[in-house]
Amino acid sequence: MSLEGWYTLKHRDFALTCGARFLVMLAMHMQNVAIGWFIYDVTADPFALGLLGLAGLAPALLLILLTGLAADRIDRRVVLIGSSTAMSLAGLALLCQVASGASMVWPVYLFVAVFSAARSFYNPASQALVPNLVPANQLANAIAFTSGASQAAAISGPALGGLLYAAEPRLPFLVATACFVLAATSAFAIRHRSAPPPKEPVSWRSLLAGIEFARSRPVVLGAISLDMMAVMLGSVVALLPIFAKDILHVGPWGLGLLRSAPAIGALLMAAALANHPFVKRNSGPKLFQFVIIYGLATLCFGLSENLYLSIACLVVAGAADMVSVVIRHTLVQAETSDALRGRVAAVNSLFTNTSGELGQLRAGVIAGFFGSVPTVIFGGLAAIGVAMLWARLFPDLRHRDSLVEEKPDAARA
Repeated sequence: MSLEGWYTLKHRDFALTCGARFLVMLAMHMQNVAIGWFIYDVTADPFALGLLGLAGLAPALLLILLTGLAADRIDRRVVLIGSSTAMSLAGLALLCQVASGASMVWPVYLFVAVFSAARSFYNPASQALVPNLVPANQLANAIAFTSGASQAAAISGPALGGLLYAAEPRLPFLVATACFVLAATSAFAIRHRSAPPPKEPVSWRSLLAGIEFARSRPVVLGAISLDMMAVMLGSVVALLPIFAKDILHVGPWGLGLLRSAPAIGALLMAAALANHPFVKRNSGPKLFQFVIIYGLATLCFGLSENLYLSIACLVVAGAADMVSVVIRHTLVQAETSDALRGRVAAVNSLFTNTSGELGQLRAGVIAGFFGSVPTVIFGGLAAIGVAMLWARLFPDLRHRDSLVEEKPDAARA
């Protein structure tokens, strides 16, 4: 991370918001590793792992219209406090479930759904709040910093979760719950208060405004839908417990390393982009190139039977995916007015979350019929195919040169 990126932390409320997001992400990644190992250890069924994706997807789909509107109509600080408090309570309940020694898995799916619902409110409010906390000329650095912090959590969370689970299965759930509580405390300490919302009655038009905005901007729609399709088809997260246990023959610690590997690549790429932002020009072509690299890395992972080669493949996949993340987030934040940021961020979060959850469900179902290795190989090839198809469907995105168009006050219109 460049010194200019660290400079954004002088803004107290931004530092608190970024810290709270780091804690939430750290807790989620710790829990996800522990939940995945617990489910597969109890059921030994790939389909049971896939159902985790469905449990996380359903609330995100059902709440999409409300979560963005909440971030635009309610003080975003209040939304952060409420959603992180809900995660704290769900984390405590999940800890009690695991500590009881019960082998039932349906309560775990229920808690995953609660986490997904809370996260569906948390993410849009957190994303929409950032432009209110830093000057416009520091927005790109703030986004790069928050992305880097999220990736740091994605590196340390799975590794820590795997190590804690190997030592004592209850530990990752206990530490995750503590992180959620600290995140809620950090959000409570934020001083910024959102401006009073316009006195506009809630209507279908206001609920659908974020979706309509994304639909009317081919560049934005192309970027977020490309990311969704590539990750949905190429995601291997749901199958990592199977690869760790049955193919690479490593324990929970090995699963933690595999889960951390994409985030290591993403963090390295985020640092590279912060110091040498090579995506500011020819951003469209580079987006498609890196999606293809993501697909190739996924394909190589499916063919690997060596732990270190597998980790390397996931590192490359994570680095390639980070390019898509930076381009997508910068486009969305720079081209959206503050009055719509929450709803557009909700659409962006839905695409992002949907890709991961549907990817888990897809991988679990297909692996149940054809095996884990063929499923991953198919996913890598499919991601490459999607990049080629989207390049034809969205020519404006393919020919996009400058990442941020020079439009006065575009970020604060």
